[in-house]
Amino acid sequence: MPDFLSYVQSLIPMQITIDIPDDIASQLLQNIADLPRRTLEALMVQAYRDALLTPIEVGKILGLDRWQVETFLHQNQAYLHYDELDLEHDRITLHQLRMEQSQQ
Repeated sequence: MPDFLSYVQSLIPMQITIDIPDDIASQLLQNIADLPRRTLEALMVQAYRDALLTPIEVGKILGLDRWQVETFLHQNQAYLHYDELDLEHDRITLHQLRMEQSQQ
């Protein structure tokens, strides 16, 4: 069970400030539509790639449903983390389900 401080912190949205020179900030603001949103999206893509966030968490932060998250991650070339161990786990689960079904 998480401690009380962690619980309270999870309820308060975090605000992140990025300090960059004014001339560069002006250039970015002129050339990138909705810079704060694009910055947040870039952070979410990298956090997902680094396995720091799940797709559910990405969706929660960006306000996207499951299918929108999958589309968003695919468009940003942040693909599902799926390795041989995941495949083996899925294979075993499928086998168990088939066994259960055949016993009915």
